[in-house]
Amino acid sequence: QVQLVESGGGLVQAGGSLRLSCAASGSTHSIMTTGWYRQAPGKQRELVADIGSGGSTNYADSVKGRFTISRDNAKSTVYLQMNSLKPEDTAVYYCNAVLFITRNTFWGQGTQVTVSS
Repeated sequence: QVQLVESGGGLVQAGGSLRLSCAASGSTHSIMTTGWYRQAPGKQRELVADIGSGGSTNYADSVKGRFTISRDNAKSTVYLQMNSLKPEDTAVYYCNAVLFITRNTFWGQGTQVTVSS
């Protein structure tokens, strides 16, 4: 089992920055991939970025060049640095972890990001 707790959301003006944190606990050694997803009102949840256990990263086209995902293994924490934020980035952001072998998936409770124009 893995528990995920997100933090760092808030209200920011367009062009501003926020850093989200996802702290994992439990069987963190079993995590294969950690990702950030977002869901805006009336829309489906979508992948924003993910990072593998080996450090490989993947980004949605809409955030490439603006967002950076990183990890601190000592703290079992994954970060999402969001720069040049746009109103269309407004959503609830969720942390996700997928385990090796079982491919079991775990979600955090979500953190709201609101970008005003």
